[in-house]
Amino acid sequence: MTLLSPACGITRQAIRACRHLALAAALAATLPAWAALPMAVDGQPLPSLAPMLERVTPAVVNISAQGDSRQAPGLGQAAGAGRQSIGSGVIVDATQGNILTNHHVVRGATSIRVSLQDGRSFTATVVGSDPDTDLAVLRIPPDKLQALTLSDSSDLRVGDFVVAIGDPYGLGQSASSGIVSALERSSLRAAGYQNFIQTDASINPGNSGGALVNLNGELVGINTMIYTPSGGNVGIGFAIPSNLAGEVMRQLLQHGQVQRGGLGLDTVDVTPRNARQLGLAPGTTGVAVARVADGSPAQQAGVQARDQILAVDGKSIGTSAQLRNAEGLLPVGKQVRLTLLRAGQRTEAVLRIEPEKNERLHGGSLDARLNGVEFTEIGREQRLKGNDGVAVSATYPDRGPVAARMQRGDVIIGVNQRPVSRLADLRGLLAGAAPGQPLLLTLVRGQAMYTLQIN
Repeated sequence: MTLLSPACGITRQAIRACRHLALAAALAATLPAWAALPMAVDGQPLPSLAPMLERVTPAVVNISAQGDSRQAPGLGQAAGAGRQSIGSGVIVDATQGNILTNHHVVRGATSIRVSLQDGRSFTATVVGSDPDTDLAVLRIPPDKLQALTLSDSSDLRVGDFVVAIGDPYGLGQSASSGIVSALERSSLRAAGYQNFIQTDASINPGNSGGALVNLNGELVGINTMIYTPSGGNVGIGFAIPSNLAGEVMRQLLQHGQVQRGGLGLDTVDVTPRNARQLGLAPGTTGVAVARVADGSPAQQAGVQARDQILAVDGKSIGTSAQLRNAEGLLPVGKQVRLTLLRAGQRTEAVLRIEPEKNERLHGGSLDARLNGVEFTEIGREQRLKGNDGVAVSATYPDRGPVAARMQRGDVIIGVNQRPVSRLADLRGLLAGAAPGQPLLLTLVRGQAMYTLQIN
């Protein structure tokens, strides 16, 4: 079975079980590899990577994270008391002691230990962590540290040589070389924002959070994931670009979390089957705007329902998933240019990404029968998984009989058999209902779906 797996989070038991495989891999490494560096370029012998690695490797660290036995295990992690996972990290600020690594390396950790190449070891604290991009920032005492410079990852080209550095299988720090195989890889897992560098430099369990550097020794990516049918490296690894990692780190240092905004659009994938229903020409494909939120940046920029979105900042958009990914990777405050097709004519809209508002709606303000029920938008993580609806954020049972029957965490997905995706839908459907008309709410509670009739 082919798996997409984090390249770290391995347990001590797994390390012992894999040592014989690692020794075999070390022998296999003496054989020619498909990503081997050339013997010469333009007739000149290729210089050794040793001087560069001597400068770089002191900035790459080993991370040992002790987990809480109450946390659910992740990929490659064992449940139970004393759960321990091993990964890598990169010192990016020697004066502050800041380290970039993967979120999944330190997820659920109750204690984190960072070991340096010179043998020193420090207890680390988590400055901030962002599961949506699988990045985290740690901090250790800034005692005689060496840091890596972040390169501009937008300069990377397919075919550029890169070196992956980390601590595979807990054997100790090692480096492997390869090339950039592809750029801007996405749709590789169910959730999160993705813009990966693909490389055939060997990335194995324990490498997560480690450095992907160019031949100048500059950080171009944070190694994070492998594509594997066997659990080991097969030459398909992925790293988070340094530009994205740097922006996430900046926000984590400044706010403790990543502040994300939105365009204010609901979109649908256009297929030949539904094109006519959307009022588009037969055979149309791509992404169409289904709804523009009131007061949103998109509405202010003049985006309209049924507009087709062709590109974001010049990059083609073919699916709603690609649009959500592009939207989630844009920092708050950034100006964005949308290329649209409206009634067969190309046009552009320029808008500014604004912070998402955590709006709350009191049901009693729209229908007295919903007094005591408070609604809000469902979380971003749920929307990334393709879920829609409006969450019940609070109930006050003493204020009404409906509030007594509903629970915090219920998700409303329909009113009178009409779908509810966002608060605006709920507001519109309740406002449009005839006075005294019975309401039929469709809601999800846990894994079950219910209907609640309100007379």
